Amino acid sequence: MKAQTLNLTVHGMTCGNCARSIERKLASTPGVTKATVDLDATRAIVEYDSELVKPEVLANAVRELGYEVAA
Repeated sequence: MKAQTLNLTVHGMTCGNCARSIERKLASTPGVTKATVDLDATRAIVEYDSELVKPEVLANAVRELGYEVAA
């Protein structure tokens, strides 16, 4: 396992439910060991196994929910 941490800037979150939805989506992605979303900082912090999932897959998972992810 090659553990990595990814910090994503997420735009469009307006409430705690938004943050929880993103957290659940990221946490359920294969290869993710932990996902934390900070609504106030507009940031998602994802710990993942780089052998199982790539950062772009994680960013796209957030985009699928309708939020913008800064490159």
